[in-house]
Amino acid sequence: MVRAKILYAGVNESGGEFGVFAPIDTPGFGLPGRFGVDYAFINKSTVDIFVDQEKINFFRVTFLMERMCPLSFGLGSRFNETYFSEFADAINYITWTKDAYALIDPHNYMRYNDPSMQPFTGSVIGNSSDPKAATTKQFGEFWHELARRFVNNPKVVFGINNEPHDMPTELVLANNQAAIDGIRAAGARQLILAPGNGFTGGHSWTQRTGVNGDAPSSDFMNKLKDPLHNTAIDVHEYLDIDFSGGHDNCTQPAPQNLAALTTWLQQNNLKAMITEFGGANNQNCFQLIEELLNYMTTNDVYIGWAIWAAGPLWGTNSPCCGPTVGSLEPGMHNVNGGPNGFDTVWANAVRPDIPRNLKRTGISSLS
Repeated sequence: MVRAKILYAGVNESGGEFGVFAPIDTPGFGLPGRFGVDYAFINKSTVDIFVDQEKINFFRVTFLMERMCPLSFGLGSRFNETYFSEFADAINYITWTKDAYALIDPHNYMRYNDPSMQPFTGSVIGNSSDPKAATTKQFGEFWHELARRFVNNPKVVFGINNEPHDMPTELVLANNQAAIDGIRAAGARQLILAPGNGFTGGHSWTQRTGVNGDAPSSDFMNKLKDPLHNTAIDVHEYLDIDFSGGHDNCTQPAPQNLAALTTWLQQNNLKAMITEFGGANNQNCFQLIEELLNYMTTNDVYIGWAIWAAGPLWGTNSPCCGPTVGSLEPGMHNVNGGPNGFDTVWANAVRPDIPRNLKRTGISSLS
C-alpha cells in the first residue's frame, strides 16, 4: 500500500444544531433558539486545548440552515445576521486566531424547513413533488452567499451538507453540483467536501440504500465537476453493528467495510475525508478505531478525519457509542460522573495516531 498523506486530523464541534428536537414532529420547534442556552458552537478554551496540547488542525463546526436562513426568509441568500455573526465568530476563532482549519457543516441531512425530528423531518431539497421543499437553485444560492462571506478565509472548508439519505441519488448529485457551482461563482477557491446518499456511509458507498433502494453513491458522485479540482468526498463510518454510532460495542472492521469505497476512489482519481466516526470506552473499540486511522494512513485516497464529537453543550450526555461514554469535550464528565470520551476514547485510541506532519499553512486543498 501507498503511505498516505493525512493533511487534516481533528474533531467535530457539535452544538449549533441543538435545541430543536421535539417530542413529536413540531415544525418550528426550538427556532430560532437562544444562543448559549439552546445552541452554541464552540468553547474557545477547549479549542485551545485541542490545538495547543493535542496538536490537531481541523474542526467540523455544525449549524442549522433553518437558523441561518429562517423559514420566514426561505432558503437562499438572505441570512439571519445575528446567527451568522455568532457562527462566524466560532469559525474565525478557529481559523484566524488558532490557525487551524474549520469545516463549515450545515447539519441538515439535505432537508430544510423542519428539523424537529431530525434526521427524518423536513422537506428534501430539490424534491419537485413537495410544495414545501426548497429548490436545488435555492440551495445553490445559499451556498453562493455563504461562500462569498468566507471567500478570503483560506482555512475554511465547505461541507455541502450532513448525511443526505432516503432520496434519489441523482438529486444528491444535483444538489452537490449546485453547491459547488455557487461556491466557485462566489470566487471561493477553498476545499469542498461532497457527501453521498445513505447517510454518506463509506461501507455502503457502492450499495443501494434507503427504504426505496436508492442507487449507490458510486453511480453518481464521480460525475461531480469542480473547475478548480479541489473537491473531495465526505464520508461517515461508525464501527458498531448498524453503523449508527449508537452502541457501545464495536463490531464493524473499517478496512473490510471501506475496501469497495477505496477502490472506487482510486478508479476515479478522487480523495475522501472521514468526517464522522467514533467508538466507546472499551478495548475492542480502541482497537477498531486505531485500525480505521491506520487504514487511512496506508491508503493515499484519504486526506483527513474528524471524530464525533466535542462541543459546548453536551454536558454528561453521550453523542456517540453508548450512554456512558460522554462527549469528547475536555473538562466534562460522563453520565456516571467519571471520565468522559476525551479522557478515555480520545486518550487511548485517537491521541496516539494524530499525525505530526499535518497541513499547517496555506489554503484548504487536496494537497
